[in-house]
Amino acid sequence: MEENTDKLAGLHDWALRQFDNIISSVRDEREQSVLDRRFYSIAGAQWEGPLSEQYENKPKFEVNKIHRSVMRIISDYRQNRLTVDYESKTGKKDELAGILDGLYRADEQNSNAKEAYDNALEEGVGGGIGAWRYRACYEDEEDYDNDKQRIYIEPIHDADSNVFFDINSKRKDKQDAKHCFVLNPMSFEAYKEEYGDDPASFPKEIQKREFDWSKDDVVYVAELYVKEEVKCKLLYYKDDITGEEIKYKETELDEDEKLAEVEATATFVRSRTVKETKVHKYILSGDKVLEDCGFIAGKYIPIVPYYGKRWVVDNIERAMGHVRLAKDAQRLKNMQLSKLGEISALGSVSKPILTPEQIQGNEVMWSEDNIRDYPYLLVNPIIGPDGPQIMQPISYTKTAEVPPALAALMNLTEIDMKEILGEDGNLGTVVSHTSDAAMERAENRVDLETEIYISNLADAMVVGGKIWLSMAKEVYADEKREMKIVNKDGESEAIQLMKPGINEKGEIIIENDISKANMDITVSVGPSSDTRRSKMLKTIEAMMQYNQDPELHSILSAMGIMLLDGEGMADVKEFVRKRLVRMGAAQPTEQDMVEMQAEMEQQTNAQEDYIKAATQRELAEAQKMNAETFETVANAGLKEAQTQKAKAETAETVASIERDDLRAVNEAIKQDMAAIQPFVNE
Repeated sequence: MEENTDKLAGLHDWALRQFDNIISSVRDEREQSVLDRRFYSIAGAQWEGPLSEQYENKPKFEVNKIHRSVMRIISDYRQNRLTVDYESKTGKKDELAGILDGLYRADEQNSNAKEAYDNALEEGVGGGIGAWRYRACYEDEEDYDNDKQRIYIEPIHDADSNVFFDINSKRKDKQDAKHCFVLNPMSFEAYKEEYGDDPASFPKEIQKREFDWSKDDVVYVAELYVKEEVKCKLLYYKDDITGEEIKYKETELDEDEKLAEVEATATFVRSRTVKETKVHKYILSGDKVLEDCGFIAGKYIPIVPYYGKRWVVDNIERAMGHVRLAKDAQRLKNMQLSKLGEISALGSVSKPILTPEQIQGNEVMWSEDNIRDYPYLLVNPIIGPDGPQIMQPISYTKTAEVPPALAALMNLTEIDMKEILGEDGNLGTVVSHTSDAAMERAENRVDLETEIYISNLADAMVVGGKIWLSMAKEVYADEKREMKIVNKDGESEAIQLMKPGINEKGEIIIENDISKANMDITVSVGPSSDTRRSKMLKTIEAMMQYNQDPELHSILSAMGIMLLDGEGMADVKEFVRKRLVRMGAAQPTEQDMVEMQAEMEQQTNAQEDYIKAATQRELAEAQKMNAETFETVANAGLKEAQTQKAKAETAETVASIERDDLRAVNEAIKQDMAAIQPFVNE
């Protein structure tokens, strides 16, 4: 325990020294960035500094034209949001890439990543530096039995004041940084409640450092991320069936059940020790290390920096946004308008010059005239030797005039601001009969001014996609885990990660295993969903006018319905989508595949039932026909038998008749012979 305490104390001392080195190097740049953001976003900030003292008792008007220009860039991005896409390194279509896209979009949706991206862009365009973070959190903080995690994308506010990377890091994406500090300012009361420590008791020596960790009722707590090389033992097994060599980390088989499961189907071959990069997280204050959080998921520091414009000059990282170069022109504009307002308010009317005796007793009326606008004013008569004299003012003050130099300077200042901010005063005005080509050229001129900010944001999102994938390989490595993904149309689907399956060769495989994903990451820049939908509807409408194919016309009509939004459209769109799937014009989801398989089985069963019933009917008919045939044959046989019997009976009758007749003849003969016998004897 004492050894660990000494180790953390040494780490704390090292961390404070590293932070002092960073602060001393970038303090001026970071302060300038904060002033830039204040200049365009906070009312009155454009008069901060020595200029305010000079105009202390004068009007200080503020016509903030920079704010509108910054908002235009941000609005342009929101109409053309960026999307992270994963692609197979081989260039082939990979279902795993689509799953990663869907998981990333789901994490964006769950954590409201739009806020993180928008905040980073606004701070980068305003001051030059923005940032956001990736953090693995429990899926359900209130369910203590659920240990599953999801990755959240969170904003980091005031990144120019709170995010500091390794001073030796020179890459824009900070992938070469070995450590990073993220400051979290807290009130003294919040710090006491959270950590049970009183900032007032911090040692005095920490106040002597480059950075004051506790001041003005604010105490700073820092998240420190440190890259470390960790030794890892790899175990190689040979599959007993396929002969394929399989690699495992020793930590993956640290449980007896997992080891036994592997050794049941594979034979240990060899092992070797390698080094891998891990990120160690600490929480520290100016006093001590408050918490050792251990290693976090992924091999990258989970902080994504964003720069509006960035340079490394004199070995110092420098950044600025859209505001800095326009600040002097904006100040000059405000000064000119304030002076013009002062001239207009104080010198627009010539004033009479009177003697004290003339207004004695009427001072209030004269002093309130500019407010109450009296119909007349009173003066006292001047009594001379000859009585009352003519009551006329001695003289009049001159009406103030606008100096010609001021008018010329105002025009030049306006031109300078438009050039610096990259604005064309006519871009917001649509003149009738303006061609689409002319409008497109005007839009392209605006895009050129915002391109660097959007391009740098795209670079930052590529880094974010890399960090997320590195974390997801560890966080989403649960077998048979059910998760939500979001497709490109914003619709949710369900998938199962790391589920067992069988490939075409009959081998058992693990499907949807993102722990083995090795992807290229790109960022597509395109219009927002509303803009895309509007343009697509117009395209479909134009195609339908010239299309003569009924089937294609039906598909285009269905696609148009899919692009419509509104209450009650969900069921209709789902019906149309399924229709498109059956027509082969839309990609089926896994659920669609299951439903179609069930329908095919149902149809097959129905066909089989029909064939079986028809066969049975045919058999019944055949049996009936056979029975009738047998009956007919039997009847014919019976008739034949009856005929034969009749013939036999007839023959017998005939025979009997013949026998009787013959007998009668014989008897007659016998009688005749007996009668003539005497004569024969004689």
